[in-house]
Amino acid sequence: MENSQSFADFNDASDENALNSERQKAKVDDSKLKEFFIEELKDIFWAENQLIQSLPMMKDAATSPELQAALEEHKNTTQTHVSRLRNIFEMLAEQPQGKICEAIEGLTKEAESIIDSTEVGTATRDVGLILAAQKIEHYEIATYGGLAQLARTLGFMEVATQLDITLEEEKNADHLLTTIAESHVNYQARAE
Repeated sequence: MENSQSFADFNDASDENALNSERQKAKVDDSKLKEFFIEELKDIFWAENQLIQSLPMMKDAATSPELQAALEEHKNTTQTHVSRLRNIFEMLAEQPQGKICEAIEGLTKEAESIIDSTEVGTATRDVGLILAAQKIEHYEIATYGGLAQLARTLGFMEVATQLDITLEEEKNADHLLTTIAESHVNYQARAE
């Protein structure tokens, strides 16, 4: 009799845990935090699509073959980020749509301004492009890092994993730009 009582208690506790889990999921689905999270995903989705348009312009303005290759690689990686974000929206049963990211809009305009204010074929222009690209990278790093943390808080562990992958790719792109600047571009610009 004691064993059957314990089994019944276990079933009741199990049912209660399942009910609490469902309540918590319903609470997350309706939470202001989830709403904010989705809005921020829309923001970075728009930003990544904007970068696909802007990076070729930056690449064409660059002189250093290494910088041109890095910007081309970043464009290709950014296309992967857009696909990954589409998958994340799907995991969350949301439509993949963007909303204007004022930060990236401003940073890409700044890159255009650097191109307009520097001479064609100079290392100084490349220095400016690296700086502009790193500002973009740092924005993306901050965004993906924050979104990954929010995903974990909301219990979206697979989404967090996908965001962490993108975060690491953004950090790698930033590191590559630093390497290009420090290896030769900054020194060439100093000599102009």
